[in-house]
Amino acid sequence: MSHRAEILARIEKAARAAAEVSGRAPADVTLTAVSKQQPDERIDAILAEGQRVFGENRVQEAQGRWPHRREGLELRLIGPLQSNKAREAVALFDVIETLDRPSLARALADAIQREGRAPRLYVQVNTGEEPQKAGVAPLESDAFIADLRRSYDFDIEGLMCIPPAEEPPGPHFALLRKIAERNGLTKLSMGMSGDFETAIRFGATSVRVGSALFGAR
Repeated sequence: MSHRAEILARIEKAARAAAEVSGRAPADVTLTAVSKQQPDERIDAILAEGQRVFGENRVQEAQGRWPHRREGLELRLIGPLQSNKAREAVALFDVIETLDRPSLARALADAIQREGRAPRLYVQVNTGEEPQKAGVAPLESDAFIADLRRSYDFDIEGLMCIPPAEEPPGPHFALLRKIAERNGLTKLSMGMSGDFETAIRFGATSVRVGSALFGAR
């Protein structure tokens, strides 16, 4: 077994254990390999081990990396999206996890109509209400989701969050789950390299693992 295969197996084992402890099926949790800023050789090594779901932060970086590797993969945009990049994002990504404002919703609706394809959409919630982070405020999330459904007929798949680095993540994961439940959403993208096991115990259906899988950028 290669070094990269051992790392992937260890992460998958930890994710399975966290799911089983919380009474969930391991298959209900998707591992998103965060490939942003990683060299091609590391990505190719993970691809060779069967990983098929990848997350990118920037549209332009993803455009340069994935077109020739695209077949059989699921690509997720997990970084902030500028409205003027909406059409490119819709054309490339299967999932956009960072919908967080009306102007972006309008741009995505236009792009979906023009491109003739509709990525699955997640609303990003800024659970810590940090001014430097993207995401809709928790108290505004219900109205925002309702407006997305009413104004654009968006079928929102789930919610995403990035808790404050200096705070315990559990309360933030619990808050995201509560918002999802009252809006009839079942998908939660939460948890990263340092806290994905906690996130799974709080109901994450996808976890975003970068440095633990690839090593430092």
